[in-house]
Formats: sequence, structure tokens, C-alpha cells
Amino acid sequence: MPLPQEKMYTIEDIYALPEGTRAELIDGEIFYMSPPSRTHQKIISKLNQAIANYIDINHGACEVYPAPFAVYLDENTNTYVEPDISVICDKKKLDDKGCKGAPDWIIEIVSPGSRRMDYYTKLFKYRTAGVREYWIVDPDKNSIMIWNFESEDTGQYTFSDSIKAGIYDDFSIDFSQLNI
Repeated sequence: MPLPQEKMYTIEDIYALPEGTRAELIDGEIFYMSPPSRTHQKIISKLNQAIANYIDINHGACEVYPAPFAVYLDENTNTYVEPDISVICDKKKLDDKGCKGAPDWIIEIVSPGSRRMDYYTKLFKYRTAGVREYWIVDPDKNSIMIWNFESEDTGQYTFSDSIKAGIYDDFSIDFSQLNI
């Protein structure tokens, strides 16, 4: 007796979800997302504000988008994600639906239900898609993990540290000043 075939979902299946349903599509599998906590949203807001202020003050070419913001990592793997924060420096990747291709910098805020996805699945997907820098902010562990895929550097920090953004020469985020 043959094994049952798993359904491979597509972007069209994501678009067909009921209004307000948040989900990501990774290699043709749908992963539903729980509503974020207040702390999760506060961290996103503070980080997005710090990055946007830096870009605006320096008349930068990059744009920053907080979730929900659609990122289509590539057309061949049926992968659609909504990173907590996406920084895109190549405006040709942007259209009204979101970002087509890898953002330059992605930040994910860990929730209880996203831990495995953020630390393993997305780490692999972001690296292979061409993301330049990936941060995982983990409020439960008071830690920030940094992967700079260009230089192949990694680092682990706390909410007391000031952390330099690898895609910029002169930008750091001082987590102790974010009042999280």
C-alpha cells in the first residue's frame, strides 16, 4: 500500500486563508502563527524605531518594515515568511506585495511557539536565501544571537549590551536604552 502524499502548499494557499489569519509557508508547508505578546510587540516597535531613525537621519537607501510584512525568499521553494523586522537595501526587491528575495537584515523576536522555527528552520532558510545578517532576540533568555553571514561571524549578547549592526559601518543598538 503506497504512503499518502503530503500536500504541498503554495503562495495561493496563503492568500486563500481567512482574513486575519497569520501563517508562513516554508518549503510548501504552512505554519500558523499565534498572536504576539505585548512584550514581543514592544521589542519590535523599539527596534523598528531605532533602525528607521538611523536610516532617516543618514538619508539611507534601505527601508525597514515590521511584521506583518511579506517576504518571498525565493520563487522555487514555496517559501513565504513574515519576519518581525526586515531591512531591505535593494529597492528593486520591493513591490506592493512585499519583498521578493532576501532582505539584507532580518530580526526575529522569539515567542514560546516560535523558538525552534527561529533558531533552526529560519536560520537555515535565511542563510541559504542570501540574508546578510540575522538577529534572534530572545526575551525569555535575555539574549540576542547575531549571525553575520557575509563575514561568517556570530555573537551572543544580552539586553544590557550595545550591538553593532553588521550591514552598517556606524550603527549600533543599545538594548539597555530601549526600556524593554
